[in-house]
Amino acid sequence: MTKRFPKLLILLILLGQFANSLSAQNPGYATNITVALDGSGDFQSLQAAIDACKSFPDVPITIHLRPGTYHEKVCVYSWNPKLTILGENREKTVISFDDSFDRIGKGRNSTFHTYTLKVDADDFRLENVTVENTAGPVGQAIALHVEGDRCAFVNCKFKGNQDTVYLAGEHSRDYFSNCYIEGTTDFIFGEATAWFESCEIHAKADSFLTAASTAQRNPHGFVFNRCRVTTAAGLKEVYLGRPWRKFARTVFLRCTMSGAIAPEGWKAWSNADKKDTTFYGEFDSQGPGAKPDQRVDWSHQLSNVEAANYTMDKVLGDWLVNRATD
Repeated sequence: MTKRFPKLLILLILLGQFANSLSAQNPGYATNITVALDGSGDFQSLQAAIDACKSFPDVPITIHLRPGTYHEKVCVYSWNPKLTILGENREKTVISFDDSFDRIGKGRNSTFHTYTLKVDADDFRLENVTVENTAGPVGQAIALHVEGDRCAFVNCKFKGNQDTVYLAGEHSRDYFSNCYIEGTTDFIFGEATAWFESCEIHAKADSFLTAASTAQRNPHGFVFNRCRVTTAAGLKEVYLGRPWRKFARTVFLRCTMSGAIAPEGWKAWSNADKKDTTFYGEFDSQGPGAKPDQRVDWSHQLSNVEAANYTMDKVLGDWLVNRATD
């Protein structure tokens, strides 16, 4: 009897694994949903598809978004983790809305209600999609607002003017790969930790690219690696960033910079004491806007040793290991 026990144990383990496999293949809810404006999918509205998703799923869910302009204000709720929205073509698959600060009219915090796409869920992924706020140059108007942790954006476009991308949450981590982000003032802002890989950051006005509000406890804020900083024609004074909060951290690594980048690179906003607590750095900047000798004296030109400490896994942790990153 004792000799047969290991065989029985192995059989039970195999049966358990088989049952788990069947459960993953047939979780009892839709894991692939198609949205198409022409009615050929499961839904014509992206928000309707999200609303139909199982809450807190064990098996990830993918919404396939067919080409078209989806004029709707979209929220991925906290009970929708492990969700991917997969577009077919980022130029032709667009989520669009036009809310702005004055239109919202909720007082001083109206900015945070202006989003086109808001992500409250963890483990979210958006790929091959354009998200835009079309309100125009009328003040704060967010295209993408992220509150969740471990959120990835791959081959996407984010279009707007002031405050295009808001990355919230001092415990949140975001990853952008091969994305295009445009705006005028502070158009990448917030307290999250974020890594931007091979992205194009495009300034449409003489203003500020970033406005980080990093929490004092966090070693990293926004990190741009091998990105291109481009500018609209005629611009002369674009700054890499200014600190929204006093412990703002932003670093550009191996980035190519337009000649319209202001030689001093950074500004301290209205409070001079932020110079003592803010960390702004560059390493191996290239292009006509790379002027390390002319940067403000409270910014940092990183050494090889210091730059080596900025790797994706050190900044974001290992959560991307089990997910495709490009």
